[in-house]
Amino acid sequence: MANEVVLVGIGDGRNTFNVVDFGAIGDGKTDDSDAFAKAWTDFCSATGDSATLEIPANKAFLLKSTTFRGPCKSNSVNIQVSGTIVAPDSKSWKQCGSQCWLSLYDVQGLSIDGSGTIDGNGRGWWNQAVYFHNCNNLQVKGITIVNSPKSHISINTCNGVSVSNIHIDSPEDSPNTDGIDISFSTQVNILDSSIKSGDDCVAINGGSSNINITGVACGPGHGISVGSLGLDGADDKVEEVHVRNCNFTGTQNGARIKTSPGGSGYARRISFEHITLIASKNPIIIDQHYCVGGGGCKGTSAVNVSEVTYSDVQGSSADEKAITFDCSEEGCFGIKMEQVSITSSVPGKETTAYCQNAHGTSTSTSPHVGCLTGTVF
Repeated sequence: MANEVVLVGIGDGRNTFNVVDFGAIGDGKTDDSDAFAKAWTDFCSATGDSATLEIPANKAFLLKSTTFRGPCKSNSVNIQVSGTIVAPDSKSWKQCGSQCWLSLYDVQGLSIDGSGTIDGNGRGWWNQAVYFHNCNNLQVKGITIVNSPKSHISINTCNGVSVSNIHIDSPEDSPNTDGIDISFSTQVNILDSSIKSGDDCVAINGGSSNINITGVACGPGHGISVGSLGLDGADDKVEEVHVRNCNFTGTQNGARIKTSPGGSGYARRISFEHITLIASKNPIIIDQHYCVGGGGCKGTSAVNVSEVTYSDVQGSSADEKAITFDCSEEGCFGIKMEQVSITSSVPGKETTAYCQNAHGTSTSTSPHVGCLTGTVF
């Protein structure tokens, strides 16, 4: 069972709380979970305008499954990660739920920054790494997360999030290791970061709106994805997603929207602009027939996909098929392509487009997308 950090006691007026002062050893072998729990209790109970929890450099703190709960008393709470936080190996884990390692609940005005590393030690087990729930006005900056057991960062039911200058790095063959998962959240900005993973670099799930992703280097990974939406008949809604100045290197997908048959809701007002592709498979893809393990594909209804723009998308495809619009019978509407040029990464090969039930326009687009009206290069 995870450690459950409950707020008891009252802060003593200090604004800075170093986990070493609460008994944390930091040798990478000793379980420091209880020391972190004690430090969190005092830190989160501290009054005043701000409070800082320090995780010092040149130490590795072993933490078992822990949930950090708010609300905290200070208006602004900061976790300064200068050292390393490491998960135990698989033999040390007991049964736990889907949010398994480090979870933060109901902490408003939280910022996490520093040059330290969060190491999920993930090759032996697969579950969530860092999970934020109902953490409004959240900032995550500068940290490195490696070897996640599952999703590296999960943002759920949060309003006002900034993630910037972070580095995510897990092996290409690590399963389900999304870089950043977003669900039921709004006003999320992901900026100037590097994401290497075995799954989506960023996944935008149902209930999310006003998501801005700028300056992200993705690869390896499965691209930046809206979805999957509508799995098992879910009613999912996503809108105002804008991906700009991003590059995809050796990824399984690039700019992707994926929905499952039988779902409902919508994915609308989505844009991919100023995108660079280097030997990416499926550089541009809308897949409305997405199934997971043969399940989640019952029914004939579909999530409505509309108002999707691709502008200034340049680079190379590792596959012959560079553009795929595999829409449901209900169709995808309002697709707009302009200044799109995707060539083959194999010298002398041509690229093609596949188009089914897609409606919209294309201008200066190569390869030619037959079901869209307009001109080609």
